[in-house]
Amino acid sequence: MMRFLLIGLVSLVFVFGMGIYTEAAQTDIIPTVKGDLKITLIGHGTLMFEYGGKIIHVDPWTKIGDYSSLPKADLILITHHHRDHLDIAALEQILKDNTVVVMTQKCIEQIEAMNWSPILMANGDKKTVSGFSIEAVPAYNLVHKREDGTPFHPKGEGNGYILTFADKRIYVAGDTENTPEMKALENIDAAFIPMNLPYTMDSAMAADAVKAFKPRLVYPYHTTSSEADQVPGFIELMKGFDDVDIRILK
Repeated sequence: MMRFLLIGLVSLVFVFGMGIYTEAAQTDIIPTVKGDLKITLIGHGTLMFEYGGKIIHVDPWTKIGDYSSLPKADLILITHHHRDHLDIAALEQILKDNTVVVMTQKCIEQIEAMNWSPILMANGDKKTVSGFSIEAVPAYNLVHKREDGTPFHPKGEGNGYILTFADKRIYVAGDTENTPEMKALENIDAAFIPMNLPYTMDSAMAADAVKAFKPRLVYPYHTTSSEADQVPGFIELMKGFDDVDIRILK
């Protein structure tokens, strides 16, 4: 039997066995042993993390965020070179003199004229940047392709990122399907999982991946789709899988 619990005025919780589906506000908090991690889903594939007095932006995009009003970045992570993830206008609005930008080789090729000095991370790289441990996870398509047979996201061009905040490991998948590398991940406390056809995953792919690597908490994101929204199907497929909680950020 499904129970409904209203938390405050903004969060609705559905309990499936032990797993939780939460329709929460746009900002969420994950406690760590060294303080709270504040997460804001700005929209699409765009996130902002606030931790230890530092601001981290992921894939800022002016189409869905007013970056003139958002905090400037100490660290920016760009998953890949598509315009809804690498937006020069957004970067220009949140860069400070000491902002560090992490991106892929394809991204660097597109910003060569900007006279910036980003840090390159390729698939599989592990680096400490601005005091944060960052791992680059391959992000690519296995199934979904363009009419000419080219994957929407070929292997080697895009990254997902695992960021460590004290005792918590947060995985931002980027534009990807349920790859072997994703399914082999371990000790992930929270994962941002895309469901946006035909470019990333459908609900079945997302559930297959999540059941394999068992993040403690899942945030579906990048969910705008030309087809039916995949999130309800994902929630249905995860019913009874008690190891993972699902939280929806508006």
